[in-house]
Parts: sequence; structure tokens; C-alpha cells
Amino acid sequence: MSEVEDRIAELRSLVQYHEDRYYGDDAPEITDAEFDALVLELRDLEAQHPELVTDASPTQRPGSAVTSTFTKVKHVVPMLSLDNAFSLEDLQAWGLRVERLVTEPVRFTTEPKIDGLAISLLYEDGVFVRGATRGDGEVGEDVTANVATIAAVPKRLKGKNLPRLLEVRGEVYMPISAFEALNRRQGDLGKPLFMNPRNAGAGSLRQKDPSITASRELSVWCYQLGACEGGPKLASHHEVLEWVSELGFPVNPLIETLDSVDAVHDFCSRLEAQRHGLPYEIDGAVVKVDDLAQQREMGFTSRAPRWAIAYKFPPEEKTTLLKDIMVSIGRTGRATPFAMLEPVFVSGSTVGLATLHNEDEVQRRDVRPGDTVVVRKAGDVIPEVVGPILAKRPKDSEPWVFPKVCPSCGSPLVRPVGGADTRCLNYSCPAQQHQRIVFFAGRSAMDIDGLGEERVAQLIEAGLVEDVGDLYSLTFDQLVALDRMGEISARKLIDALEASKSRGLVRVLIGLGIRHVGPAAATELARTFGSLDAILAADETTLAAVEGVGPVIAASVHAFAQDERPRPILEKLRAAGVDLTAPTAAAVSDEPQTLAGLNFVVTGTLDGFTRDEANAAIEARGGKVTSSVSKKTNYVVAGASPGSKLAKAETLGVPVLDEAGFNALLAEGPPAE
Repeated sequence: MSEVEDRIAELRSLVQYHEDRYYGDDAPEITDAEFDALVLELRDLEAQHPELVTDASPTQRPGSAVTSTFTKVKHVVPMLSLDNAFSLEDLQAWGLRVERLVTEPVRFTTEPKIDGLAISLLYEDGVFVRGATRGDGEVGEDVTANVATIAAVPKRLKGKNLPRLLEVRGEVYMPISAFEALNRRQGDLGKPLFMNPRNAGAGSLRQKDPSITASRELSVWCYQLGACEGGPKLASHHEVLEWVSELGFPVNPLIETLDSVDAVHDFCSRLEAQRHGLPYEIDGAVVKVDDLAQQREMGFTSRAPRWAIAYKFPPEEKTTLLKDIMVSIGRTGRATPFAMLEPVFVSGSTVGLATLHNEDEVQRRDVRPGDTVVVRKAGDVIPEVVGPILAKRPKDSEPWVFPKVCPSCGSPLVRPVGGADTRCLNYSCPAQQHQRIVFFAGRSAMDIDGLGEERVAQLIEAGLVEDVGDLYSLTFDQLVALDRMGEISARKLIDALEASKSRGLVRVLIGLGIRHVGPAAATELARTFGSLDAILAADETTLAAVEGVGPVIAASVHAFAQDERPRPILEKLRAAGVDLTAPTAAAVSDEPQTLAGLNFVVTGTLDGFTRDEANAAIEARGGKVTSSVSKKTNYVVAGASPGSKLAKAETLGVPVLDEAGFNALLAEGPPAE
């Protein structure tokens, strides 16, 4: 046997041994990086000597050469999402809710919330037969060939008397070491780097070539049973996890079973303190009622189990270098300063840009190019610069000065006396045109799928559009001639534009970007006037009299109506057949006024209503909707992920309605005193 053959045989033995220690015994003997090095060396040698590759090699997983088409598969049992808690108060409110649903004391199983991709693993008579993503909860993507390349997923279960059908749920994730190694390889090849382990892992699992998935070194933690036909009779969730582990599934070693919500919160605090020492990314903890009979008694909402909740960690903060401060121009001409940062990994993603809001905020925080600054992901979503670390400020540092002219068109930037925002007043500014179209096409407005930032820029550069009205003149032939626009994409965009014509007046009002006119004001204007023409013809006094509008919004709408510049755009929309009408309040005023004199707060996400639709249904029956819970609130309507408003309602003793109760109230009115 040659030296190369000896080394390949040795590597295969080592890799298999350490896989068994890590995935089978939960007792690794080497670091992830050392294990990665063994696997990489084995793959490199096999690539150089393909004649030595055998089916017995740990690099060869069943189906690795098959191209996945990601067909849709229906889950045997729906894969629902979880409601969220963001504080001890949220957690305590959830604990009170679940304790009211049962008579016996409640215990809880707590586990790390892995920042990965939910997966369903299906077995028949102990043999792995299917892997599927969550999808929409009812239907997922068949990623069996790719899941089969993940070493941690058992291909055949251990033990005897195995269930005829068994589904185990878990989270596929990319270990931090694998993520870093992947990005090193990407950099060496001159390819774009991945932003974070979660996205890299999700993208890797959805590769059409399973061999690429195999090279990305994904793993999985299992945490739940789905369908199960046969097997032992189990009474608790922690017993389920013990059994699942015995079958060969990796179960997280940090999972604990606790007796109270306070103990659960202590667990969450301990887990948060150690999150950066873990070899994988987590973004919180998952808490479940441990008793399975109690779980069944508590049941589900249409979106989530009542017996489980995700406790989300607060935003992270990191320090990095602020390389420069620049200014972007928005759709209304607002000039917003933003920080160009040395990229830093914060709360699950790499941050290179962060908003600085306005000139006063830059001065208030006293941040300057060259500063070392604290960066935070506000709400775990929006990056912001908290402030500088003055001890690290360069000695020659100078305060940053807001520019005098627009970086897009060169027009003067103007800040009104007493105003906070600086603006470019050139309506034809290219940056404003671009952002107006992007905003118009966005989900909160006309919801035109396939019309994002890059596509809009391409259409403008090609001379096909100058404003939102031009969108509806686009043809299939024009689109298909563009770079990176095939026939399928062109047809989808044409269809999306056509579908957007029937969105209605509220969406059009939002999409036009009239200052101060958000969803609530747009809804009230549409319900009051019924058409865009009627709104534009109204005087300020009439506009201001509309509930929820007032003098500021009225002045803005009236100024828009008097401005000649948008008029050609509106005519284009009208000529294209865009619906510029809506049912008025008078048209639906025949509803019985069963909710007259009652105050409501709507919170969370409802299945059968948008927020605006729920508000409109209440108001059509004489009720009033407010934004905050107080002693004057008669009912809180709570959907999924209700947040702190639900906790306050429970503290104040305000009646809380789920969606079924809300529908009943709309149909029957409140109960008699």
C-alpha cells in the first residue's frame, strides 16, 4: 500500500472515531478546528486521487451525487413557529397564561435556541427516508439528499422495537469553526464572504448539488418529536429527549428541566452569559411545558403551541472602527448621515454600515471618522452607532461637518429653522427618484415582487423608468432584453405589476410617499373620501377633520395635491388602470353599533385580519382603537407574538380576546352586564 493510501485509511479511521465521540457520546476529544482539518485533508487527498475513493469513506454520504429539485412535501404534522418573549415580564406573563390552562403544577424544559434552519427528519422502520424544511408550516422543501450528507443525522436508528414511522425535528446549523473555515476558503478563491453562520448554513442546505452541502460541514441539534407510530409510552418532554438521544440523535447537553418561571429566567441569563463561548450561534432560549399531557390540554393557536415560547436575547454590542461618515438621500429628499464601519459581527450578522439619524445625532454622540465606536443591533435588526470610546480617539481628530450639497445631484442641502432634518429640495434628484420607486414597490405599499433596489436601479439606468407611473408601461420585450433578466423573471415581474393594480387606494396612498401619511392615516382618508380624486380635492380643514389625521397630515396632503410635479405620475397610474378607490365608511355604516363606547387595543398578528382590517372592523361597529393599554381599555385583542401590551393587560385585569373570541365579539357583541 502506498504512503497516500496509508494516510487516507488513517484519516478515515480518525474521522469516524471522532464523529462517534462528538455525535454519539457527546464527549469530543479534539477541537472542532482539529476535526475540520482532518476532514479537509481527507477530502483533498480523495480529490487528488479519485481512484482511491470508496463508498465506505466518511466523505461519501448516501445520495451525495444526486441533484435535488426541492420538490414540495406536506408535513405529517404541521411545523408551527413559536411566540416570542423579550423580558422577564413577558416570560412571567406567558407562565401565568399556561398555568391557568391546567390544574396541576407546571414544570418547564429549557434549551438553547439554535440560530439555524428548522428541519424535519422522517424515519420508516428506523431508516432515514426524508428531510424537509419547515416551509410554511404545512408544506416544506424536500432536502433529503442534502440532509443525508450531514454526519450528525443518523441514517439508521439504534435500538430495538423501533417505531414504524418516526419524525424528529431539529435545527440544522453551521458551527462557528466551519463558518470561519468556509469564509477563509471563499476569500482564498476571491468569492464573496458569507454574512453569518445562520445564512451560510441555510444556503448550504439548499444547494442543488449535495456535494456542496457536504463540503460545508453542517450539523444538527434535535429537540422535538413530530409524528410517531409506535415506540415507548412517554410522559414528559425530557423523557422524549432522552429517548431521542438513545436512538442516536444529537440532543443539546445544555437542556435543563426546571420548576418555575423564575428558574427558567435564571437559565436564560446563564445561557446568555455563555453564548459567545459556544461553538455554535444561539439567539435565545426555548421554553416548553414538560408534561406531555399538559401540552395536549393547552393545545395550539393557529400559528404556535401555547405550551412553548422563545425567549429572545437582548441586542449585542461590539466595538469597531468608524472609517467615514457619509450621507444618503431618501425618497423625500431627507439627507441621512451613516457610518462606514470596519465590518464587525454583531447579533448574527456582519455590520459594515450603521445609521446616524441626522446632524444633531452626530453632534450629540460626537462620533468622528477614525473613532473606535460601540455598535449595537437595535431590536436585533437595525445597526446603530451608540457612541465613541474617547480614550481611543486619535489626537488629530476633528468634528465631522455636515455637507452643504446633495451627494447625488449637487443641489444645496437645506435645513429649515427649528427642523431636525436636512433635505435636498430637488424633486428630480436621481437618489430620490430611485428611492420613491423602491418604496412604492415595497411590501407595505404596492407589494410588487421582484422590484427591489438593484432591479429599480437597472430600470432607471436603462432609461425605462423615471417615476412610479412608468412601471406600468414596461413590456415583456423591454424587460427580457436586460442583463440578468430571463424570460421567467420578466414574466413574473409583468404579472406582479398587473396584480398590484388592484391593491386599492390605501396601498396607493402609502406608496406615493406623501409626508406623514402612514398606514393609519391612509386608511382613514380612504374610508372617509373613497377615492384619490376626492382626497386631492378636499381643503385642509376638511382633511384635518378626519379622525386620526389632524392639521400636520392635512397640510402635507393638501401640499401634495397642490404640487404640479406628481400630477403626470397620477395620470399615468390612472391610465394604467391602477385602482384609486376604496369603500367609504358610509358604505359600511350599516353595521350594528354593538361596540359603541368601548375602547380596544389590538396587538400581535392575527390570521384573518391585517392590523388595519381589525381596527376597521372595530370602528365600523362603533368601537374606538387606541395604541396603548390603560385602565380605560375594555378589551385587548391579542394575536401571535403580542409583546408587552398583553402583559400590561393581564396586570391591569383587562379582558383579553384571542382571534376566535374577537370574531365572536364582532358577530354577537359584548355579553350583557
